Amino acid sequence: MLAAPLLVLALFLITAWVGSSLPRNSEWGEPATGITIMVETNGIHTGIVMPVTTRIKDWRETFPSAGLPREDGQLPTHIAVGWGEKDVFLNTPTWSDLSPSTALRIVFQGGSGLLRVAHYVRPAPSPHHRPIRLREEEYARLVARIEQALPPEPRGTVRTVYTSYEPNAVHYDATGRYTLGNTCNQWVGDTLAFAGMKMGRWTPLAGGVMKWIPEPATQN
Repeated sequence: MLAAPLLVLALFLITAWVGSSLPRNSEWGEPATGITIMVETNGIHTGIVMPVTTRIKDWRETFPSAGLPREDGQLPTHIAVGWGEKDVFLNTPTWSDLSPSTALRIVFQGGSGLLRVAHYVRPAPSPHHRPIRLREEEYARLVARIEQALPPEPRGTVRTVYTSYEPNAVHYDATGRYTLGNTCNQWVGDTLAFAGMKMGRWTPLAGGVMKWIPEPATQN
């Protein structure tokens, strides 16, 4: 009985490694020109970083917070969008704040989805913020997929904005249900694959997404 949870965890990790190693869009290659995005990670969670405005999309139309000054008074140049479990995003600033009841609920029942939108000013490339270029039509598909994660907004209503324990970030209600099989990282992997990028088939862990995004070259 004591060994069972460890066996389940080991099976999950092995399956996640195998699933994330099987590529979608295996013929895709990064174009020489296009729109540069970033894929970010903190080791646990991943997100998609995009310019606030391009010829394809002005994110201020979808997320009004993208057009407002940050806490330091600067206007955002980029937004980072991620998807996750609502209660964790809103009430769990650190792992020590994750209650056993919340963890068990997510494991056995799942939870409601929520979008996290963070606001950056000229984010620098790094191993945790890896730039990659998309063709304009691929970026348009990326935008469409992200917007599909927002529930329909009834005419005459204003989309609910939730404050965040993170500085310069807010949250919006999202479609989908968070489970161990459909995690924040799976959402990022699915979104990038929908755009046309090469990506693993099942990416429940951050490493399964990031191994498909090359680290930026070191500047001497």
